[in-house]
Amino acid sequence: MKRKQKRFLQMTLLFTVALIFLPNIGLWSLYKDKHLVKSAEPAEHQTFPLGLGDGQFYSWTDGLRRKDWHDYESIQRDALRSGKGEHGKPYPLTEEDRDDSAYRENGFNIFVSNNIALERSLPDIRHANCKHKMYLERLPNTSIIIPFHNEGWTSLLRTIHSIINRTPESLIAEIILVDDFSDRGKLHW
Repeated sequence: MKRKQKRFLQMTLLFTVALIFLPNIGLWSLYKDKHLVKSAEPAEHQTFPLGLGDGQFYSWTDGLRRKDWHDYESIQRDALRSGKGEHGKPYPLTEEDRDDSAYRENGFNIFVSNNIALERSLPDIRHANCKHKMYLERLPNTSIIIPFHNEGWTSLLRTIHSIINRTPESLIAEIILVDDFSDRGKLHW
C-alpha cells in the first residue's frame, strides 16, 4: 500500500473513533445527554414529563437536575409581533431614505436602526433538537461585558434590551458597558 493511502486510512480511522467515543464531541455525547430512566413516581427535583404520552416520568442517570429554561410565553408573544424589522425581516427603504453617509459612519444604516423597535422580535435559528434541550437547574450567573467604540446608540440599546429580555434574571450578575474612547457626543455619559 502506498504511503499516502496508508496515512489517509489512519487519519480516517482516528477521526471515526474520535467522532464516536470522545466525550462532549462525538456520538457518545448525544447518547449521554439523552439517556433517560423511567421513574415510578414523579419526584419533583429529578424528573420531568417528556411528553411521550405514556404517563411516565423520566430522569437522567447522571443524577444532575435539569430545567427547561425556555420562556414559552415570551416566545409566543414574539411570534405574534409584526412590523418593520420584526423577526429579523428586512426594513423597506424608500429612495429618499437611502443615504450612503449612514453606512460610512456606522457600517450599517443608522436611520433603519433608529426606526426598528428596541425590543424587537428575532427568529429562532436554533437547531430543532436544541429547542427541547434541558439544561442544568443550577447554572452560575455571569457578568456580560460589552465593549463599544462610536456605536450607534439604538443598536447598543437594542443589544442591552435583548440580553435583559432573553436571559433569565438569575443568570445575569451585571451588564458592563465599556466605552473604548468614543468621540461622539451622544455616547458620553
